[in-house]
Amino acid sequence: MADRARSRVVGELTSPEVGAQLRASSILCLPMGSMEQHGPHLPLNTDTVLAEAFAGRIVERWGEAYDLWRLPPVSVGLSREHDWAGGTLSLSVSGMTMVLRELCREIARALPARNLLIVNGHGGNRGILDALMGELRGDFGLNLGALHLGAMMSPVAAVTLPEIHAGKDETSVMLALAPNLVRRERFGDLKAPPDGETIRAAILDPAVSWPWSSGDKRIADLGVIGDAAAASAEHGQAIVQRVVETAGAVLKHLRDNQA
Repeated sequence: MADRARSRVVGELTSPEVGAQLRASSILCLPMGSMEQHGPHLPLNTDTVLAEAFAGRIVERWGEAYDLWRLPPVSVGLSREHDWAGGTLSLSVSGMTMVLRELCREIARALPARNLLIVNGHGGNRGILDALMGELRGDFGLNLGALHLGAMMSPVAAVTLPEIHAGKDETSVMLALAPNLVRRERFGDLKAPPDGETIRAAILDPAVSWPWSSGDKRIADLGVIGDAAAASAEHGQAIVQRVVETAGAVLKHLRDNQA
């Protein structure tokens, strides 16, 4: 019993233990990822691997302070920007909306906790989360927020080559958290995308939105947007530590938002 409580994984509880150990003030951590191409060197489930790993480390670091509990992951998201490549699976906007609504309805029905932190590993999920969070709060009585790992791992900066997808930062974090899944022998196949300004105009301009694709050779090389060849486990470990520590302030804000 004590070991299960320390794990703070909802799925490892029995049904009677749910009511005994979770409270309305508990915070549920929901990893959300995707199934999409990540170049020749990272697996299709990279975003889900990272979302689960970060959720686990956040729960380990902050679980006692904020009464955190980890939910099972959502493993397919909105990935149409990668659907040119084999293996990519993507829900539609309407399908993703239905998944999120049904999941939140079931969380509100089945669990005492009324705080939900979505640990989002895929940048393409952000738009639908931003659009739906107010509705999910109003319709299901959940106090929720989303932590977007991509933006936390690679803050927008005035660098020559922005890190968007499967580049230095994401590959480094995979080397730190799941090195057995990284095809290091394929690093030699990669070249950096040629034009950082084109990447900024297509993806990062806050004034204009475009339906960009990682298959566009103007902004990507073999589906990669960034410099994966520069990745290292040491750089990844530094990112992991920074993200996990920064999550403490996010959790405090979420708790402060609870009515």
